[in-house]
Amino acid sequence: MHPQVRWFFRCQVAVTLVAALIAGLALGFNAAVSAALGGGIAIASALAYAWRALRPSGTVAADAKKAFNAQLAGEGYKFAVTFLLFAVVFKSYAQLAALPLFLAYAATIVVYWMALLRRR
Repeated sequence: MHPQVRWFFRCQVAVTLVAALIAGLALGFNAAVSAALGGGIAIASALAYAWRALRPSGTVAADAKKAFNAQLAGEGYKFAVTFLLFAVVFKSYAQLAALPLFLAYAATIVVYWMALLRRR
Protein backbone atom coordinates (compact mmCIF):
# COMPACT_ATOMS: atom_id res chain seq x y z
CA MET A 1 0.00 0.00 0.00
CA HIS A 2 1.22 3.49 -0.85
CA PRO A 3 2.65 5.41 2.15
CA GLN A 4 0.18 8.26 1.68
CA VAL A 5 -2.74 5.82 1.78
CA ARG A 6 -1.39 4.28 5.00
CA TRP A 7 -1.04 7.77 6.49
CA PHE A 8 -4.61 8.52 5.49
CA PHE A 9 -6.02 5.43 7.20
CA ARG A 10 -3.91 5.96 10.33
CA CYS A 11 -5.23 9.52 10.59
CA GLN A 12 -8.81 8.37 10.07
CA VAL A 13 -8.47 5.82 12.87
CA ALA A 14 -6.89 8.44 15.16
CA VAL A 15 -9.67 10.96 14.48
CA THR A 16 -12.30 8.28 15.12
CA LEU A 17 -10.72 7.31 18.45
CA VAL A 18 -10.39 10.92 19.56
CA ALA A 19 -14.00 11.67 18.58
CA ALA A 20 -15.24 8.61 20.47
CA LEU A 21 -13.21 9.57 23.54
CA ILE A 22 -14.50 13.16 23.53
CA ALA A 23 -18.10 12.03 22.95
CA GLY A 24 -17.78 9.45 25.71
CA LEU A 25 -16.39 11.91 28.22
CA ALA A 26 -18.94 14.59 27.33
CA LEU A 27 -22.09 12.56 26.69
CA GLY A 28 -21.55 9.02 27.90
CA PHE A 29 -21.10 5.51 26.60
CA ASN A 30 -23.78 5.53 23.87
CA ALA A 31 -22.36 8.74 22.42
CA ALA A 32 -18.88 7.18 22.36
CA VAL A 33 -20.19 4.11 20.56
CA SER A 34 -22.13 6.31 18.13
CA ALA A 35 -19.03 8.38 17.36
CA ALA A 36 -16.99 5.23 16.85
CA LEU A 37 -19.64 3.93 14.47
CA GLY A 38 -19.65 7.21 12.53
CA GLY A 39 -15.88 7.12 12.13
CA GLY A 40 -16.04 3.43 11.31
CA ILE A 41 -18.49 4.10 8.50
CA ALA A 42 -16.13 6.67 6.99
CA ILE A 43 -13.18 4.30 7.31
CA ALA A 44 -15.09 1.37 5.80
CA SER A 45 -16.24 3.47 2.86
CA ALA A 46 -12.68 4.71 2.28
CA LEU A 47 -11.45 1.11 2.36
CA ALA A 48 -14.09 0.14 -0.20
CA TYR A 49 -12.98 3.01 -2.42
CA ALA A 50 -9.30 2.15 -2.09
CA TRP A 51 -9.93 -1.54 -2.68
CA ARG A 52 -11.83 -0.90 -5.91
CA ALA A 53 -10.20 2.22 -7.32
CA LEU A 54 -6.58 1.54 -6.47
CA ARG A 55 -6.24 -2.16 -7.10
CA PRO A 56 -3.93 -2.99 -9.97
CA SER A 57 -5.55 -4.41 -13.05
CA GLY A 58 -3.25 -4.73 -15.98
CA THR A 59 -2.28 -1.43 -17.52
CA VAL A 60 -4.67 0.83 -15.62
CA ALA A 61 -1.90 3.29 -14.90
CA ALA A 62 -1.11 3.54 -18.60
CA ASP A 63 -4.69 3.74 -19.82
CA ALA A 64 -6.46 6.93 -18.74
CA LYS A 65 -9.94 5.63 -19.53
CA LYS A 66 -9.44 2.51 -17.39
CA ALA A 67 -8.03 4.64 -14.57
CA PHE A 68 -11.01 7.00 -14.76
CA ASN A 69 -13.47 4.11 -14.77
CA ALA A 70 -11.70 2.56 -11.76
CA GLN A 71 -12.09 5.87 -9.89
CA LEU A 72 -15.78 6.04 -10.78
CA ALA A 73 -16.31 2.47 -9.66
CA GLY A 74 -14.46 3.22 -6.42
CA GLU A 75 -16.75 6.17 -5.73
CA GLY A 76 -19.75 3.95 -6.40
CA TYR A 77 -18.49 1.36 -3.93
CA LYS A 78 -17.82 4.13 -1.39
CA PHE A 79 -21.35 5.49 -1.72
CA ALA A 80 -22.95 2.05 -1.50
CA VAL A 81 -20.96 1.07 1.60
CA THR A 82 -21.75 4.40 3.26
CA PHE A 83 -25.46 4.11 2.54
CA LEU A 84 -25.62 0.49 3.64
CA LEU A 85 -23.71 1.01 6.88
CA PHE A 86 -25.75 4.07 7.89
CA ALA A 87 -28.92 2.06 7.27
CA VAL A 88 -27.64 -0.84 9.36
CA VAL A 89 -26.58 1.45 12.22
CA PHE A 90 -29.87 3.36 12.29
CA LYS A 91 -31.87 0.15 12.13
CA SER A 92 -29.93 -1.88 14.67
CA TYR A 93 -28.58 0.49 17.34
CA ALA A 94 -31.51 1.68 19.44
CA GLN A 95 -29.45 3.93 21.76
CA LEU A 96 -27.87 5.79 18.84
CA ALA A 97 -26.76 9.37 19.48
CA ALA A 98 -27.10 10.96 16.05
CA LEU A 99 -25.03 14.10 16.66
CA PRO A 100 -21.82 12.28 17.72
CA LEU A 101 -22.35 9.79 14.88
CA PHE A 102 -22.52 12.50 12.22
CA LEU A 103 -19.84 14.72 13.76
CA ALA A 104 -17.36 11.84 13.93
CA TYR A 105 -18.26 10.82 10.39
CA ALA A 106 -17.70 14.38 9.15
CA ALA A 107 -14.44 14.78 11.07
CA THR A 108 -13.15 11.52 9.65
CA ILE A 109 -14.13 12.57 6.12
CA VAL A 110 -12.15 15.81 6.56
CA VAL A 111 -9.03 13.63 6.82
CA TYR A 112 -9.62 12.74 3.16
CA TRP A 113 -9.42 16.41 2.20
CA MET A 114 -6.30 16.82 4.31
CA ALA A 115 -4.70 13.89 2.49
CA LEU A 116 -5.29 15.65 -0.81
CA LEU A 117 -3.40 18.70 0.49
CA ARG A 118 -0.57 16.71 2.06
CA ARG A 119 2.73 16.41 0.30
CA ARG A 120 5.07 13.57 1.14
